Parts: sequence; C-alpha cells; structure tokens
Amino acid sequence: MDIKQVAITMLISFVIVVIIGPIFLPILHRLKFGQTVRDDGPQTHLAKNGTPTMGGIMFIIGITITVLLRNHGLDSQVLVGLICMLGFGLVGFLDDFIKIKMKRSLGLRAWQKIAFQFAIALYVSYYQYTASPMGSKIMIPFTKGYIDLGILYVPIMMFIIIGTVNAVNLTDGLDGLASGITAITSTFFVIFAMFVAKNPEVSMFAAATVGACIGFLVFNVNPAKVFMGDTGSMALGGAFVSFAVLTNSVLLIPIVGGIYFAEALSVIIQVTYYRKTGKRIFKMAPLHHHYEQCGWPETKVVFIFWIVSIVLAWIGVVAGF
Repeated sequence: MDIKQVAITMLISFVIVVIIGPIFLPILHRLKFGQTVRDDGPQTHLAKNGTPTMGGIMFIIGITITVLLRNHGLDSQVLVGLICMLGFGLVGFLDDFIKIKMKRSLGLRAWQKIAFQFAIALYVSYYQYTASPMGSKIMIPFTKGYIDLGILYVPIMMFIIIGTVNAVNLTDGLDGLASGITAITSTFFVIFAMFVAKNPEVSMFAAATVGACIGFLVFNVNPAKVFMGDTGSMALGGAFVSFAVLTNSVLLIPIVGGIYFAEALSVIIQVTYYRKTGKRIFKMAPLHHHYEQCGWPETKVVFIFWIVSIVLAWIGVVAGF
C-alpha cells in the first residue's frame, strides 16, 4: 500500500460520511435521538440540549464500507479490527439507545458493559496471541527491542483494550474533540503500520478511520450539528486500540494517545482524591471540562488539545521508528 492508495482510502471514507450526513441527521431528529445535557456539567453546554446524538453510526458505516471496498478478500487482521470497532460500537449503541429511548439515565448496567467489553477484548487479545508471528511480544518505545509477555499477554492486552476504549469515550465531551484527536492518532498508525510494522492492511484500516473522522468533523465541529454519542466514541476507541494491538505497539498508546490517557487519568485522580479527602484537584473532570471551568472557550480547549495530539504523534514517530 503506497501513499496514493492511502489518500484514495481516506478520500472514499471522507466522501461516504459527508454524503451520509445530510441523509442521516433528519432521521435522528425524527426519531428524537436528542442529547440530554447534564445539569452538573458546564453551564455553557445547556444550549446543546436536543442536539442529535448517536451520530457515530455515520463514520462506523463510512469506515466499514471503505474497508470492505478497499480490502479485496477481507484480511483476517482487518476483520479482527472491524470486529473490535463494531463490537465496542454496539456496546455504545445499546448504552445510548437505553438512555435516550428507554429513559434510563445510566444506560446499560455496569455488569452488562463489563461482560460485553470483556468478551470483545478477550477475542482480540487471543487472536493476536495465537495468530501473530510476533506471538506475545510487544515493541518497547525508543528502542529497537521487544518484550515478551508470555502467558500474561492476553490478560494484559485485555486490560489495555478496555482501558483505552473507555479513555477515548471520556475524551468525547466537546464539539470536534474526540473526532479530531482520533483523526490525528489514526494518521500516526497509517504511517507506523505502513513503514515500521509492514502491515498494509492495518494501515488501510487506519486511513479509512482518518477519512471518516474528518468527514464527521464537517457536522461535529463547533457548533456541532450532531454528537457521536457512546456509539461513536467507543467505536473509535475500538478502532484505535486495534491498530496498536495488531501492530504489537500498545506501549505507544500513552504517547500517541496521550490526550486519551490524560483524560482518563484526570477522572481516576479526581474520584480517588475526592473519596479520600472530600476535595477536588480539578475544577471538573474529565480534563477538558477543567479548562472550560478555568474560563477557556470550548473552541480553544479543542484546538489546544488537537495541537498537543499532533506534537505527541511526532514524539510517537521518534519512539516508534
């Protein structure tokens, strides 16, 4: 797969999402799939009440169609990546659907989410453990070396997969934030999979994700006409983590996906510290809301986080090449 093929893949995915958008948005309005903004969140977000959610279906369709079109005789690794994306997207869809249509604020029960996520993570981890020529080895950033996890590979991968998907889910909170960052992190894996991992199938899958995310930004950038919902954020998390697992480079996730990592860490720190002291470290968690509460406009937070992601992707190039 060369640069021209990457560009064509991105373009196809982008065009599909841009075409789907004007068709899909009126359907979401008609079905009354509107977002209910929490009262305890930033007060500036209350104006977003009623904005259609579950728009992640748009880029899930775009990525899936593009991958099927561009991968003749579906490669097993790409199939696993698609299952990871679609599986976590389905968990998010069920969560969104229950919240919106069944009026149950918490969506899926905690045990249901854990069971679904556990099953998907087990499948992807076990596949890579048994099917990959690398077996239980993963790359060590900033070196040419690898570490062999042995029998611990599957449980460690499962932890990383579930943690990463939920970190991406937490990052989705501002117009264009998760979609823009995922376009950047996926671009890194287009390059890494092509030139380092020598895995053109994963590179193509990542390219389709880049195009779909940029296409979604047409409708999701501030002021957003549609939100991706858990449907979209969990699907993007599944796609992103599959790039890393299938290229044996999961230790690059905290670097390239540093914003995801920071968002999740801010929630863990906030909850842990509050339970111990009754006080908060951040004005609000996840981290993007902290900066909003500090007086930053939403667009500034998103732009700065995009810039940081670009810098982290370049650090990832140094770490992974």
